[in-house]
Parts: sequence; C-alpha cells; structure tokens
Amino acid sequence: MMDLPRHVPLVVATRAEAPESIHHGSIAVASCAGKLLYGVGDGAFPVFARSTLKPFQALPFVLDGGPTRFGFSSEQVALLCASHSGEARQVAAVADMLARIGCSEDDLQCGCHIPGFYAASATSPPPDLKLSPLQNNCSGKHAGFLAWCRLHGQPIVSYLDPHHPLQRTIRATVARLAGLSEGAMAMGIDGCGAPIYALPLARLAGLYARLASDGGATAEDAALATLFSAMTTHPEMVSGEGRTDYLLARAAPGGWVAKGGAEGLQALGIRSRGLGIVIKIGDGSARALRVATADLLARLGLLGEDSTDPVVSWKEETIRNHAGLTTGRMTAVFALERGGDEGPPVTAP
Repeated sequence: MMDLPRHVPLVVATRAEAPESIHHGSIAVASCAGKLLYGVGDGAFPVFARSTLKPFQALPFVLDGGPTRFGFSSEQVALLCASHSGEARQVAAVADMLARIGCSEDDLQCGCHIPGFYAASATSPPPDLKLSPLQNNCSGKHAGFLAWCRLHGQPIVSYLDPHHPLQRTIRATVARLAGLSEGAMAMGIDGCGAPIYALPLARLAGLYARLASDGGATAEDAALATLFSAMTTHPEMVSGEGRTDYLLARAAPGGWVAKGGAEGLQALGIRSRGLGIVIKIGDGSARALRVATADLLARLGLLGEDSTDPVVSWKEETIRNHAGLTTGRMTAVFALERGGDEGPPVTAP
C-alpha cells in the first residue's frame, strides 16, 4: 500500500452557505536557508515538482554561460523557465532560440497541444489550427535543453534520456540545492517528456526562497539572480496574459517570482521577505489553488486591499451558475502554523 500525504482541508466550496466540496492540501513557507517558517498539512511529503522545477532545470545552462554564448535576450532567458501560452511573441522567441543554436522545431521532443492562450482568453481555436511543438508550453525549456547540448557538444537526439549528461547534471544540481541525495528524489516523466523529481514541499519552498534571494556570493547565486531578473522583468514570457503566474508577478513588479505546476502546485519567491512559498492542492484543483494562494499572501501581510487587483479578488471567489446567479463561494479554511524556526505572527483568518 502506497504512502499518502497528511493533507488537511485548505479550501471549501459552499452552496447555500453549506460545504459542498472540500479541497485538501499542504503549504510550506521557508527561508533561503531552508528553514520551515510556516506550514500547513504535510510539508515533509515529497511531491513531483512539475513545472515549478523549470528555473532549476535551466540553472546549469545559465551557470555555464549559455545565454551569453548564444546571444539569448532576457525575454528568452525567461522562456527557459516558462509554461507559456503559445502567444505569437513567445513562439517567435523560441524559434529564434532554436535558430541561434542551429536547431529547428523538428528537434523539439515536447510534443504538441492546443496553445494555452485560447483558454486564457476564453476563445475557441480555429478548426484548421495547425499545431507545432513551438506552441507547447514547455518549448522554451526544451530549447534550453538543446542549447545546453550544443554548448557542451552532447547529442541532441537523446536529450530527454534520464542518463543523458544534461539530465544527470540537472538531477545533481537540484539535489545539491535542495540538500538531498540524488537517490532520495523519486523520478518520473513530466507531461513534456522530461525527467521530473519529487521533493519534500518544504525543500521546494527553500529553493524558491533562494531563487528570490539577493546578494549571494557564489556562481550559483549569480545564475539564480539572472533567472529571477528575467522571470520578474518578463512575466508575460513566463506564462501569458491573464494567467496566474503573470498576475502574481504583476502584483509586485520585480519582487515576486511566480511559477505554477500541474496538479495543483504554486510556487512563489518573495525577495523583500526572503521567503519561498509552495502550495499543493491534493486533488490538483486550479480553482482551489488561487483561493489558497491569495489567502496565504494576505495572512503573511503581502497582499493589499485594492479590489481592482485580480489577486486580491481570488481570496473569496464567487461561484455562479450559467444564468449568472450566485450559488456559493470558494473560501480558505486552513490554520497557518509557525514552523518554529523564525518569522513573525501571521494574520488571523
């Protein structure tokens, strides 16, 4: 029998003021030193990091001077970490990255899917839409993988093989930053075909605190600062118009790095407070994730009261039926507990 996380109720959907659906999950808030400051549920349970791992998958390429070697712009560095919407500007920038390293879209092994900007803009794709791997939300990450291979003279056909030098380097880098042995990280295959790893929620939060930290003296700190700057300067490249990561980054320009992941993951790095935050919704619910994220930010004193800010509006989302009538609400119900390492008291729910 498999082990299961000790998730707790995070968000409740009501109907007629009565609970109808309960979304369980866990939360970890950590410092850049890896200390757990606040937690909810099971911060020690390993979760597959999915797309929240992208900045750290890009780190070896940046650490080795790849962006400078190939003349990548800051926007293209942001795309290394992106789950982009397949917008025209994003697709064009990835195509340019491939051209700069002597590759083409045929070398991408991420597959094809309908671009996310259709869902983000509530429009339907045309019936004659021709799909390209350039539109895949992970194409920027894969272009970075191919660029690492070109930089180091490694084969590109097998770049997703877990035993490829690139993937071995990524695994070693993530383990070192997270303070784990490589053997302690379970490996799976992500939706785009790349190897992906399971990390304790609190360790993943610590990685995001380090990504957002300022003033580190090591080469890794400098490379992480490059990624942070690109992601916060160009959030439109990291996700896309109207999407969660874009709106979170815009809520604190230059100060918050935001990266979501499939199956109900949201990671944030808060530079002003030296915090890393990771929220996991156990059932993968996106609607519950936004409510939990906004509520947590408010409790940490990071969210204002401006009702025109989309992130503020997530705190208690109204549920309406097809006729527009209010039928219920999504409300956070968790109690945030101090981790015992440091950190001021939080706002009461």
